[in-house]
Amino acid sequence: MKRILPLAFALALSAPAFAQTVDSQGAKDLSDNLARYFGKQAFDKGVLKVSVEGDAYKIALDIKALVNALPEQKLLKFDMAPYALMVKPRSDGSWDVSSNFSQGASFEFDGPEGRQSMELAIKDGKLTSVYDPALAAFTSATSSLAGMTMTSREAKQQADVSTGAGTATVTATKSANGGVDFTATQKVSDFVEMIKVDDPEKGLNFPVTLKTPELTVDANGKGVRTKPLLDLLAFAVANEDEAKLKANQAELKSLMLAALPIWERIDGKYGFKNFEVESPVGKFGATQFSTAFGMDGVSQNGKVDYTIKASGLTIPHQTLPEWTVPLLPTDIDLNFGGANIDLDTMAKKAIEAFDLNKNPPLSDEFGKALVADFKAKNPKVVIGHSTVKNGDVELAMEGEMTFPGEKPDASVTVDIAGYDKIVDALKEGAKSDEQMAQAFPFALAVKGFGKTLPDGRLEWVINTKADGSVTVNGAMLKGPDAAQDDSSGQDDNSGDDDANGTDDSTGGDGSDGGDNGGAGAKLQP
Repeated sequence: MKRILPLAFALALSAPAFAQTVDSQGAKDLSDNLARYFGKQAFDKGVLKVSVEGDAYKIALDIKALVNALPEQKLLKFDMAPYALMVKPRSDGSWDVSSNFSQGASFEFDGPEGRQSMELAIKDGKLTSVYDPALAAFTSATSSLAGMTMTSREAKQQADVSTGAGTATVTATKSANGGVDFTATQKVSDFVEMIKVDDPEKGLNFPVTLKTPELTVDANGKGVRTKPLLDLLAFAVANEDEAKLKANQAELKSLMLAALPIWERIDGKYGFKNFEVESPVGKFGATQFSTAFGMDGVSQNGKVDYTIKASGLTIPHQTLPEWTVPLLPTDIDLNFGGANIDLDTMAKKAIEAFDLNKNPPLSDEFGKALVADFKAKNPKVVIGHSTVKNGDVELAMEGEMTFPGEKPDASVTVDIAGYDKIVDALKEGAKSDEQMAQAFPFALAVKGFGKTLPDGRLEWVINTKADGSVTVNGAMLKGPDAAQDDSSGQDDNSGDDDANGTDDSTGGDGSDGGDNGGAGAKLQP
């Protein structure tokens, strides 16, 4: 169900610009053009239908007909009214696109664990937008709904989802470097999801409720190659026959190269206000909670970023020892991802080399060489500046990791403010917990390895090398593995440079009495 509306958008995406006159010939032309992207069978089987409705064309999408046309479908019940888009040509060559997507739907089928069912209701759903065929994108779009409910039933699990009113907007413009730049926002009120699991075989029987009075989604993209992607879709529909596809693979390669880098950058963020999770062990919550994801397109030096943020965290204490309460986080800001990711070279080499007349189209040897080339570019796992806080303690961390061999080469800097509070909590826990009694001396030893910065925080600069060596604040904690002695010299040199470089900078900043102190110049308090 979640994919029905995006599919309806895609239908409009493929619509070309025709003359302003709306008539039966225009409806036929529009049908023929849509068939390029969705196949003639979609019209023959009644899944898609174009008709004249006054001064506009009506594009009807019948999901029920699509389900009936699927081979080996095992639905016991399916009820859903067709979706309709009203499209009207404008004088500038673009199109007005509108829809009332209010809907009620239900279906049942026999799954591997018994009968499953779902019901969906969308109340007062409306869409108005402008589509530009020259960009193959909506230059503007707004939608709204009064509310939505969805219920799902399985043998061992059931879920009920509901929302209040919601709105969404999309804008797009021509990108300076080709493709389309877009922004999209969505806001939904009173989101509630209730899940109940009852699985006696696994000993599970509990309800969980997630809710937020406000859910927001923000996304933006740069240089999205909308038209080349539509060309690829049209090619796929026109070459469904395997023999024809093999004969035309040169054209396929050309279209795939034209679609690169697919996009320059895509970023998205989910935000939850006063987020709560009610469970049998108590209530978890956050006044603000968000997750964000960003990814470069197919490039020679791509980046991937992921962020999780929460403030005003509350964690139930019922199941935790009392001594842990002072250590429970109230705010988190976690940032991680990847860098130096060369997908461009991989994609172009693979496109050039594959041959659909061979089985497999790419040999195992080629695949191994491609992976080796990718690793040779030294892609990184990156830990961006991340913090975990409560009233007395703040832990900050950042670093990066590469994989020159089977073992990682990593450099991580950790700063902690209030480390004595951690030690005090562990000392209290050691009175009643044998494991904490064993951990307490370790916590003291770790403190001994730390470097005290001018502001009182403790810092550990940890370097692990592919030769197996480990240093902490420049001191060798573990030497190179014996099996890698031959290559450890080079690794040691790079390791010494990294470790000493980081350590020198921290020492220099610290001795200069800078405001941030030591590596605090990187790790802001």
